Amino acid sequence: MIKRRESKQISIGNIKIGGDAPISVQSMCNTDTRDVKLTCRQIHALSEAGCDIVRLAVLNKDAATAIKDIVKECSSVPLVADIHFDYRLAIECINNGISALRINPGNIGKRENVEKVVKLAKQQNIPIRIGVNAGSLEKSLLEKNIPLHEKMVESAMSHIRILEDLNFDLIKVSLKSSDVMTTIEAYRAIAEKIPYALHLGVTEAGTLRGGLIKSSVGLGTLLAEGLGDTIRVSLTEDPIEEVSAGIDILKSLGLRKKGVNFVSCPTCGRTQIDLINLAKKVEEKFRTLDLPITIATMGCAVNGPGEAKHADFGIAGGIGEGYIFKKGEIIAKVPESQLLQKLEDVIKKSYE
Repeated sequence: MIKRRESKQISIGNIKIGGDAPISVQSMCNTDTRDVKLTCRQIHALSEAGCDIVRLAVLNKDAATAIKDIVKECSSVPLVADIHFDYRLAIECINNGISALRINPGNIGKRENVEKVVKLAKQQNIPIRIGVNAGSLEKSLLEKNIPLHEKMVESAMSHIRILEDLNFDLIKVSLKSSDVMTTIEAYRAIAEKIPYALHLGVTEAGTLRGGLIKSSVGLGTLLAEGLGDTIRVSLTEDPIEEVSAGIDILKSLGLRKKGVNFVSCPTCGRTQIDLINLAKKVEEKFRTLDLPITIATMGCAVNGPGEAKHADFGIAGGIGEGYIFKKGEIIAKVPESQLLQKLEDVIKKSYE
């Protein structure tokens, strides 16, 4: 069992982050925030896919103004405003009902401007995420002859001290790089220095296949070490894929019990059924099923039920037919064309 690092708990809307709270999954809209209707549509889609928290880019005053209507339309989903450089946008987003901010105090202007944002955030219990990216470090740090992950930690600590000097501790921290090992080393290092919640992510991870691999290795390593309180899988893809990947990473480590765990065997010479397509159909069919069960799709009727005996339900293929099994026991034999429907019927009946 993974022993998680202790961290100070904060709340983003109705979602608790850190402490003993479950690890949450985040994503970010890729819509123009000024387009309220389109943005709200994507927020609802992300929420239905299992996303706990959604971040929005706030590029200008019009986007900050739109936050008010977006919050009203999507009141059940905690929303985070992503802001750079202009402290006035942060203030307007807070006044318009945003649940949290993602800023770097060091890049939003004079000290007095930072104080204005922090004072208002403190009054309204609005957490601030200090988000450090390896690709946008301060020039003074880039010139230092130290490893990149140390530069990232130093940057984060300087921003954290600004908030602490203002007696603000509703803090969440991220240190992201597109390089997996740099990301891992940065989080390991800062975890020993601060009590705050950690938001994990490998930034600019890439398209679906490559991004999933990088994120799974990076986030999986840190989560297995007990680090991380909330995660985002960054992909050059539909944000829904980020949510699915994040949930699956947590489930693979036993850190999330909600939803189906899918098991399927690799194909081999014994397979006499279209296993690849069948496994995809099973996963698509039951992806949104909100039950903490394991469903297996196996290619061989001889070994299938035995190899997947720990699954709650499953299919084992034969020649033009297959077997439905439950808890390792075969309960039905049906033609290949009826396997998916029969499996659904058995699962439904078990939970009526």
